Amino acid sequence: MVENDNQGKEEEEYGVLLYYNYGVIDDLDSLFSFFQTNCSSLSLLGRVRISSHGVNVTVGGKLSSLEKHIVAVKSFTLFEGTDFKFATSPSPLDDKVAYECGFTSLSIRIVKELVTFSPNPLLKSPDISNAGRHLSAKEFHSVLLSACQLAEKDSLTENKKLVLLDARNLYETRIGKFDIPISETLDPGIRQYSDLASWIDSNAEQLRGKNVLMYCTGGIRCEMASAYIKSKGAGFEHVFQLYGGIQRYLEQFPDGGFFKGKNFVFDHRISVGSMDTNILGTCLLCGLSFDDYSSRCRCSHCRMLVLVCDSCRTEEALYVCELCQKHGRGVELLPSIQNGKSQEIVPNIELGTISLNSTIAPHQHREQGDAPSRKLKILCLHGFRQNASSFKGRTASLAKKLKNIAELVYIDAPHELPFIYQPRVNGPKCNDDISFSSTQVLPPKENSKRKFAWLISPDFKGRNETEWEMAQCPFDALQYQQQTDGLDLSITYLKTVISREGPFDGILGFSQGAAMAASFCAQESRLKGEINFRFVILCSGFSQLGGVECGSIDFPALHVYGNIMAKDSQIANQASRHLASLFTNPVIIEHDCGHIIPTRPPYVDEIKFFLKQFL
Repeated sequence: MVENDNQGKEEEEYGVLLYYNYGVIDDLDSLFSFFQTNCSSLSLLGRVRISSHGVNVTVGGKLSSLEKHIVAVKSFTLFEGTDFKFATSPSPLDDKVAYECGFTSLSIRIVKELVTFSPNPLLKSPDISNAGRHLSAKEFHSVLLSACQLAEKDSLTENKKLVLLDARNLYETRIGKFDIPISETLDPGIRQYSDLASWIDSNAEQLRGKNVLMYCTGGIRCEMASAYIKSKGAGFEHVFQLYGGIQRYLEQFPDGGFFKGKNFVFDHRISVGSMDTNILGTCLLCGLSFDDYSSRCRCSHCRMLVLVCDSCRTEEALYVCELCQKHGRGVELLPSIQNGKSQEIVPNIELGTISLNSTIAPHQHREQGDAPSRKLKILCLHGFRQNASSFKGRTASLAKKLKNIAELVYIDAPHELPFIYQPRVNGPKCNDDISFSSTQVLPPKENSKRKFAWLISPDFKGRNETEWEMAQCPFDALQYQQQTDGLDLSITYLKTVISREGPFDGILGFSQGAAMAASFCAQESRLKGEINFRFVILCSGFSQLGGVECGSIDFPALHVYGNIMAKDSQIANQASRHLASLFTNPVIIEHDCGHIIPTRPPYVDEIKFFLKQFL
């Protein structure tokens, strides 16, 4: 009886499962359906990424559910020999950490790459079958311990110099890394994995003729990166990678071995350490030992995670990471909140913007208050059942914040819509339309503001004057999602506007206006010479694009939308995330402000930072 009770308790324990596998997948939809059904039935949360060349999975749930998932996955020949990394952990709380790490929902996507290796499509992707040779944790440790090679075919040779290459991002290496005094360790210091290819290109001579030992969190990033190094040909043949990554190494060497600090992980655990309690990281501001990313402090410029200790951290502080400092962004003017009012100040460099290993570049930016020689001209597209006047009013604060760098131009959408009301008492407002009780008298037409929309069916009959229509059924607040036709008519209308009021540097779309702007981006190559923009800002956007693959729209785009906690009443967070996933290298701002464009720090500063690169 006691045994059964213990078994019941064990089944309630929580765990995290990580695995990946490269292989040819012909039927993506079938595999997608399997993961959707299996993970949902087992109440697993996390991320599943499927591509034509493999699968990458990070999910969490009850240990018994994870074990059942593994059994089901192993029924596919694709996963023969897969390394399932399985660990018990505390159950994630419904907080910011769990949300940012994707452990408040199940996200399954079909993608082009399991991990984005380059921001631009490679002319010829490296053959993953040519990846570096796998070394087990014991083999990897042995090589580091002796700094010589194993006496077997295709093993390391004693006459070649050994170098360690960390394939992770800068913020990961700041809290943990391999430390081998007798060998050279290369830390690319990259902001994101997609920057690694260009670093390898620029530092190829440091790798040529060397025995390169690569490592990352769980192994998947080394697969593509090691194949890319070997694809460079002669002098790059001797590339090896830690199989199972740092996670498997720490399991084999719980005292840490040659790994110092903690292993950063992309789930709610944040980091996993060894029995060695020494702290490798330091606070960005005071320089004292600190390695806890649970506060999720980020650089005000690039949004990279930064380490800020409890004593230095304040709610409204702005931080500048060492990479942005290195490129001179630490001396830019940053907004600050004092007495409830936004003010422009120069950051206190001595107290908070210089790390121990960074230097500030010469001041090359405009002085406070200086405007650029030419402002950016941005065309603004309103949402469904809105108009230029109302959208201008709703974004007045944004226009004011951007007045030194951008001019916002507002236009009505091409299709005027009828006014709709419902004969019910105290009827609530739906979307941006108006509802009236059955006893109210309709206002005169001359006091009514006309409303417009994009993407209306070509046979839609617009109104030349305001008309009131009684709804025959409850008003559908999500009606805009059904407006998918009439793209050519809307584009023709944009051509006319641009010829009359353009040219424009960029386009800003809100809600249905963002769907319209995204539709343009998808056809940008076809429209060059007729409609030319340099960038797009998609706010509270959603996709009405059929047949568009993830990562296939190669156009500079900033996506601004509410996070799950923002509770956008019109556009679901998942809809905006899906739209962002269609772009090759999207810049994303998630906020907690609902169905609006936020204008308070740090959100407006991120919008400014995106725009300044086009000045």
